[in-house]
Amino acid sequence: MKILVLNSGSSSIKFQLFKMEENKSIASGVIEQIGELDSSIKIKFIDLNGEVSELKRKSEIKNHLEALEIMNSLLIESKTITDLNELDGIGHRVVHGGTFSKPEIIDENVEHEIERIIPLAPLHNKAHLDGIRVIKKLCPNVKQVAVFDTAFHSTMPEYAYMYALPYEAYEKDGVRKYGFHGTSHQFVSKEAAKYLGQDINTFNAITLHLGNGASMAAIKNGKCIDTSMGLTPLEGLVMGTRSGDLDPAILFYLARKNNLSIEDLDIMLNKKSGLKGICGSNDMREVEKMAEEGDEKAQLALDMFAYRIKKYIGSYSAIIGKLDCIIFTGGIGENDIDTRLRCCADLENLGINLDFQKNNYKATEILNIGKKDSNVKILVIPTNEELEIAIQTKKLLK
Repeated sequence: MKILVLNSGSSSIKFQLFKMEENKSIASGVIEQIGELDSSIKIKFIDLNGEVSELKRKSEIKNHLEALEIMNSLLIESKTITDLNELDGIGHRVVHGGTFSKPEIIDENVEHEIERIIPLAPLHNKAHLDGIRVIKKLCPNVKQVAVFDTAFHSTMPEYAYMYALPYEAYEKDGVRKYGFHGTSHQFVSKEAAKYLGQDINTFNAITLHLGNGASMAAIKNGKCIDTSMGLTPLEGLVMGTRSGDLDPAILFYLARKNNLSIEDLDIMLNKKSGLKGICGSNDMREVEKMAEEGDEKAQLALDMFAYRIKKYIGSYSAIIGKLDCIIFTGGIGENDIDTRLRCCADLENLGINLDFQKNNYKATEILNIGKKDSNVKILVIPTNEELEIAIQTKKLLK
């Protein structure tokens, strides 16, 4: 059984082809700068000798249709498929699923709903829809599945996802907490339960997906009961360029004082804040290097990043009760030894005891970085959202 996973952006498409008998990736690639003269496509695949090979193309790719046609031709050239029409299914990452609580086989109603909620994720959902509609033209008989980043968080109780605004904001405009990175949070929580030999239905954890965008989830009995991102990915942790939590009255104050528009405020909070706003860089590696060289603002940014995470660990511990495990994942969570150290410092009162020696590795597989006597296990788990999308697609199609 072969399943293709697509993540369609406005000017790029990431793809990965899985052989589901082994849950194994046999090809992956990215198409970049769609709509520009110097578009490019790169594909890595397992060749007939079992070796990793690569194909590259560089030419103008005008739109998503051309992009996916070229992807098809390269997959055929790599001999991983004979044509898209032979696929057993195609899974699409869809960032915002509104009130969808599970993956859905894509039909006109699902398309319409993805389109209806474009205002909640304008940069993402429109591009996802473009990919879905192009695939429908290229291989109309292959079933497509939408796997929503928000679906895993749909188990949050009403008191957790509601905001204390006039109720009509929820009824008329859909204003509520949706959460994001759900596919990643779901994947690593299942992997952790399996690794620890626990039933996922009785497993309690805090998951930390830390990258340029960062979020946390509180998981009780295998289900999400709260998450740090909200209506949009802006709420919650300090991120690469996003502010995370703040007093909303700051916006009114700055708008009046500096004559800023809504667009100005949007750009400031989403693109000019976070680590970048504090010290000028949103690359954690660069920020840590700056701090080592004595940059006080860089050190402040690192302290703020870890402090916010620790506050969420504390609050999520309170609502979960008995905590089995905390899980680090994402580019920073998997690779940044110092960030993990800062985030776990002085949490012994919560039963969280980091082993400095075990922490001194980047994760290529599951790492247990807690001390033997740590009541709460501390795991580092490489995330694999594409595999999780493929697994959910296979499950639904069967």
